Amino acid sequence: MNTEKTTAKITDEGIEKLRSRIGMAQRHPVPPHYLSPGTDAFRIVANSYGDDNPLYCDADYAAKSRWGQPIAPPPLVGGDTLIGEDVMSEEDLAREGDLKGDPLRGVHAFYSASEREWWSPLHTGQQILRRNALVGVLDKSSEFGGRAVHEWNANVFADGDGNPLAGQYRLMIRTERAEAVKRKKYDAIEPQVWTPDEIAEIDAQYAVEAPRGAEPRWFEDVEEGDQIDKLIKGPLTVTDMIVWHTGMGMGVYGVAALRLAYKTRQRIPRFYHRDDQGMWDAMQRVHWDPEFARQSGNPTTFDYGRMRETWMIHALTDWMGDDAWLWKLRVEFRKFNYVGDLQTIGGRIVRKYLAEDENGLHPAVDLELEAVNQRGEVTAPGTASILLPSREHGPVSLPKPIGGATNLQEATQAAIDHFSRR
Repeated sequence: MNTEKTTAKITDEGIEKLRSRIGMAQRHPVPPHYLSPGTDAFRIVANSYGDDNPLYCDADYAAKSRWGQPIAPPPLVGGDTLIGEDVMSEEDLAREGDLKGDPLRGVHAFYSASEREWWSPLHTGQQILRRNALVGVLDKSSEFGGRAVHEWNANVFADGDGNPLAGQYRLMIRTERAEAVKRKKYDAIEPQVWTPDEIAEIDAQYAVEAPRGAEPRWFEDVEEGDQIDKLIKGPLTVTDMIVWHTGMGMGVYGVAALRLAYKTRQRIPRFYHRDDQGMWDAMQRVHWDPEFARQSGNPTTFDYGRMRETWMIHALTDWMGDDAWLWKLRVEFRKFNYVGDLQTIGGRIVRKYLAEDENGLHPAVDLELEAVNQRGEVTAPGTASILLPSREHGPVSLPKPIGGATNLQEATQAAIDHFSRR
């Protein structure tokens, strides 16, 4: 996270230089957290965001599902550093020098939204390939925030044979507005303190939550306006974030311990600075060091937007059942989720329809989602599309990848075609 006041300007030259990089394959900065994930990895990832669905790790249970064997929880098939070996051609390697430096260096960047698509399940022991590229650079203007750039980056994933598995698209908003101005709106927020009775009410909600599991959620049984079962997450603790990191890795900066931390600091020295005891530590500790979080203008430590993304996934998979397929998800990160905050994940069906592509008909529903904190604030709105089993049309058939892509290169180009017009 950028904790310094932004003074740099967005220029036409910088935007054009950034656009010249669209479609160029980029080497991922750190190795994948899981090279060949099996059911242990599936379980650890699911547990990291509070999901205990046996579909991901119990072979006997999963054998009775539509999939016939365990499948990876959706958050695993994507993520910043979770899986995927880079696919780089000789031409890609020869152009790596063109990606050095940031054409908008010093311009504040914040992770604003994530869009994801899943096209095929990941089973145990598969090799996973990935391709990373900038796919959209949109020049935006704001009456209040000055000039801004919407920067879309894609990570697309395939199995070892090159068959596309999933895509994740991240929106970074680059803005000239000084970070110091934005900080002021958090001054009045006080960390939440909970009474024993209030915690007991939260515990009672946890006690009744469970995945729908093997009972199908039939397409014919849902209607527009139906609400999904609400899921609670919190009150957020630092321990929750430690457990989340255990399953999800340490992110694109590759934050590590001891000698490995020293090596990481040599690679990205600007991401480290000395603490009050004179020791080097990572800027990422805004998520677990309350004092450092306060220096960044926040009342205490806070989560990652991607945590709430996994929580929305959990709410959807609990509701839809094992035989359905989570197809698309978009989440926007609007407000901080502080340690002590409680998020309630809810949603409703806004469209019921038959989607059609080269793979056939797909009974589908679109949903509107939201994560709401105990203050009544929507911290993360979202949308999703789910494919449901049907009594009339049969089991779920998998959707075609973006643009009908059959490999990573085609998936990247399809993402460029889509996001360059946003």
